Amino acid sequence: MEKDWRFVWQQNLYWASCEPCTAAQFATLVRSAQVNWKNSTRRAIIKAVREGQPLDKWTLRSDYQQWCLKQLAKPRAGEKFAQKVTPLRLLQWGEELKTSLPGFIFAVAEFGLVPRLDKNEQPRLDAEGNPMMYRRRSQENVRHLSGLFMSDYDHLPFPPQELFEKTRQKGYPWLTRLAHLTSSGEGLRLVSEWNAEIGGNIADQQYLQSKALGMLNVIGTTGKHVTDNSCVNCDKFSFCPREEDILFIDEDHLFHF
Repeated sequence: MEKDWRFVWQQNLYWASCEPCTAAQFATLVRSAQVNWKNSTRRAIIKAVREGQPLDKWTLRSDYQQWCLKQLAKPRAGEKFAQKVTPLRLLQWGEELKTSLPGFIFAVAEFGLVPRLDKNEQPRLDAEGNPMMYRRRSQENVRHLSGLFMSDYDHLPFPPQELFEKTRQKGYPWLTRLAHLTSSGEGLRLVSEWNAEIGGNIADQQYLQSKALGMLNVIGTTGKHVTDNSCVNCDKFSFCPREEDILFIDEDHLFHF
């Protein structure tokens, strides 16, 4: 029987269970008002800070002000936060908006069920006394891989669409299943089919992909290499984009084996 999902999604980066991501679930997430607002707000903050625009559009918001109070109240980090100027505070807030997004784990089709633990590392029990189980995102908990791998090229020194166009050129050896802008608007995430003829693991294929795209030594707007090497981990979390940031999607192969 054919499954109607190929990879999993997670409601948040930290503790939520990783569940099957169907085409319908994916569409719901990328069209979500919260996903739209968080991505759009982070992008607008980055642009405003960079261009020296007025920032009171965000600093006067009650949710931002409450967030600042929470940062100031932290025992150690609060002192450092108090010394930050407003633009840096806003950029940090924007970063936290990004990390509060739901996301996808494209390389994994299933994680195993494990018990939730309390602060004493003991299983938490439900009302009937049974262990509370969830699908924890970790490499050792992977049960089935999806045959996909995700690459992240962020803070590009040129429009991300230009990099995507390179994947459409004749002779490019990977089949792209999804391509979308990152939340900063300056990067490109590629979800590709693992190429059996090339072989190797995710790290091998990502390295060769970066080489084929001419991205191995490209320095981005932050002064660092644009290729995110942490994506070699199969359990890498990929933050949900807005629907309008999707440059390409192959739904038939993205959601079905």
